[in-house]
Amino acid sequence: MPWGPDQCEKIRDFDEAMSRQIEANDIVFSIHMPLPHREMSPWFQFMVYILHMDIAFKIDNQIKENAEIMLDVSLAYRDDMSEEWVEMAHEVETRKLKCKFGAPKTIENEGKFYDCEVLPFMEIGTVAHKFYLINIRLPVNERERINVGIGEIKDISLVGIHQNGGFTKVWFAMKTFLTPSIFIIMIWYWRRIMMMTRPPVLLEKVIFALGISMTFINIPVEWFSIGFDWTWMLLFGDIRQGIFYAMLLSFWIIFCGEHMMDQSERNHFSAYWKQVGPIAVGAFCLFVFDMCERGVQLKNPFYSIWTTDVGTELAMAFIIVAGICLCLYFLFLCFMVFQVFRNISGKQSSLPAMSKVRRLHYEGLIFRFKFLMLITLACAAMTIIFFIVSQVTEGSWKWGDYTVQVNSAFFTGIYGMWNLYVFALMFLYAPSHKNYVEEQSNGDLGVNSGEELQLTTTITHVDGPTEVYKLARKEAQE
Repeated sequence: MPWGPDQCEKIRDFDEAMSRQIEANDIVFSIHMPLPHREMSPWFQFMVYILHMDIAFKIDNQIKENAEIMLDVSLAYRDDMSEEWVEMAHEVETRKLKCKFGAPKTIENEGKFYDCEVLPFMEIGTVAHKFYLINIRLPVNERERINVGIGEIKDISLVGIHQNGGFTKVWFAMKTFLTPSIFIIMIWYWRRIMMMTRPPVLLEKVIFALGISMTFINIPVEWFSIGFDWTWMLLFGDIRQGIFYAMLLSFWIIFCGEHMMDQSERNHFSAYWKQVGPIAVGAFCLFVFDMCERGVQLKNPFYSIWTTDVGTELAMAFIIVAGICLCLYFLFLCFMVFQVFRNISGKQSSLPAMSKVRRLHYEGLIFRFKFLMLITLACAAMTIIFFIVSQVTEGSWKWGDYTVQVNSAFFTGIYGMWNLYVFALMFLYAPSHKNYVEEQSNGDLGVNSGEELQLTTTITHVDGPTEVYKLARKEAQE
């Protein structure tokens, strides 16, 4: 313990240790979390710690090239100041030192500090206890070259990151409110489809699957993290988010494909395997990468895949493969959007010459596609903009005495926006339960079998038009 009734015997620096003949193997860097007279809270959700080394330059003790530092670290917890510490983890970890010295390496500059990069240290997916204690020891073994050539370490600093408790409550409240909203509209949507005399078409199935993935990410299982020590919550959250985004990317591809009005093969998932395949491969690569990082951290909170050359190359390989798949996806999507808009331009010029039912059918498809594509592009643009802003500003903007928390706005705003997008999607594409037969009474048409077949290749409006289609139909009649 660094303080309190059972605190350790302290030394100011290694020079004092040498004068008192204290060996390096007997020196421990002790960090108590949080500061005295404070407590950690389950509302913090997670703890991420990065490590910074204060290393001074000395002519006879310089940092060698590709230097590695070995850390003998242990983590303990307790919930009362009078209790004994319970060890949570004890590991021996290695970190690479990446330090630069900005001045000439001369005697005059001895005592100046190296500029060292921060090192990943620890990540825990839950904050189930009130007090935590970290002990770090730097064992030295000159024969095995352990912790030799790492410079003169003056101090070790830890920087802790956790979620704000107030934001956690807002986040939980949003999830609790949005879960029944999306679930109810999803049940209503599927009930409308089941009332039809035809089986569901591919686009309706994909929209329903998107609603399921949105509901899955909405379910506020985080409430259980307040009372249970579930360290896997971060990994579970990544998996839920990955499933939703993979489903969303797949939906965009199928959405464009099903609106290619002159495409012969539609309403079959197998027609989109070339486009959906890269999404599946990219999602799988990111899942494997996440399991190699946060999956291992379930057993060893001090583990990081970036600390070794092999781990770094493996992680970069997964990220590069996922990036290539993402680029291929956008090429496919842009090509399909170009084809759709080209078909739409051709159809719009020939709409007046079509029969009324066929013209209204195409007008409904065109209206829905343009409307949802604009919303989709707006949502994607907002997501990218907020992401970039949150990375550049590192969490907040300061205007005078006012501070704007950008990261909080990013998480809540983007999360709410995607929920609204999925909600609108299911509402606008839900078939109507009313019979659509008034067009048959208009004697100026006479829909032949070819036109009826064309109508049944996407949303079958003879069985019931969607809300957007009815809106387009009313405008066309007026």
